[in-house]
Amino acid sequence: MSKHTLVATVEEGSATLNRVLSLFRQRSFAIESLSIGRTNEHGIMRLTMVVDGARSAVEQVTKQLYKVVEVRKVSDLSEDPRVERELALIKVSCKAAPQRAEVMQIVDIYRARVVDVATGSLMIEVTGPTVKVDSLIDLFKPYGIKELVRTGVVAMSRGQASARVDRADRLKLVS
Repeated sequence: MSKHTLVATVEEGSATLNRVLSLFRQRSFAIESLSIGRTNEHGIMRLTMVVDGARSAVEQVTKQLYKVVEVRKVSDLSEDPRVERELALIKVSCKAAPQRAEVMQIVDIYRARVVDVATGSLMIEVTGPTVKVDSLIDLFKPYGIKELVRTGVVAMSRGQASARVDRADRLKLVS
């Protein structure tokens, strides 16, 4: 089993996300990360999902996704050179001045930012690959993490768009 980054472009609709997630739920397929947002095309959303599974299982889910009417295109970016980013907000306990200075040094090293300062805590914003976010969280654990929220991974293939088969091309190939 390995992690796969799946990207699907779908038509915007109230039930679209539910249909896509139902496919994963029906097959007891766990989604580690899910991010969804609008694209530059009107009425089109982009789902980025990180799933852990065997290649054959991921290929099967990809085929099943094409059966959802609103799904236009599905890509597994796992083998492609890509850029992945995740955003996290971390509220770290800082009771004394020396502790605050240590936390701020770590923030600088990771090129993160302090976005809120309170009497007993600092809120840090970090953006980067998942391993960077995980590493920063691990460093803050000894100080005490009061609250944590993560966006989930967003990803794009590097360079020119790779040749992918979308729904229209697939229908041409079948007929």
